[in-house]
Amino acid sequence: MPAFEIEDLKSLKQHEGREFPATDWFVMSENRIQKFSEATEDFQWIHTNAERARRESPFGGTIAHGFLTLSLLSYWVKQVFAIRAGVAMGVNYGLNKVRFPSAVRAGSKVRARLTLLSVEESVGFVDVVFLVRVESQGVDDQPSTKPCCVAEWLVRYYAK
Repeated sequence: MPAFEIEDLKSLKQHEGREFPATDWFVMSENRIQKFSEATEDFQWIHTNAERARRESPFGGTIAHGFLTLSLLSYWVKQVFAIRAGVAMGVNYGLNKVRFPSAVRAGSKVRARLTLLSVEESVGFVDVVFLVRVESQGVDDQPSTKPCCVAEWLVRYYAK
């Protein structure tokens, strides 16, 4: 169940500027990183070769792909809020800005904090821009001092 419920599409505008509660922690496992490598054909050794990554990378082990972290936005937004009525569907409309300020080590936990930056109403749909900050917590349960992903994410909600 989402942490926050919004009545309908017309109610979104009144929540501009609101930061929603953080999502649950999500473990970024070696297995998930490997599957993402296979799905995207990105087999760079910093993601797939644990021994070499321990020896040669500045991260001390394998890390998740930045795009893997980014791909979890749809998963996280469902934890953050739901619109109770009037939505036929929501689609990923794109990204304005994306940065990966810190790496996510395999075995770390990540979670997202979403802020509703803007709402633009049009006939038949509503465009929403979220500021998403993804935090990580290492395998030693120490929080990172920097977010691992910061993005402006656009979602278009079509009205029923």
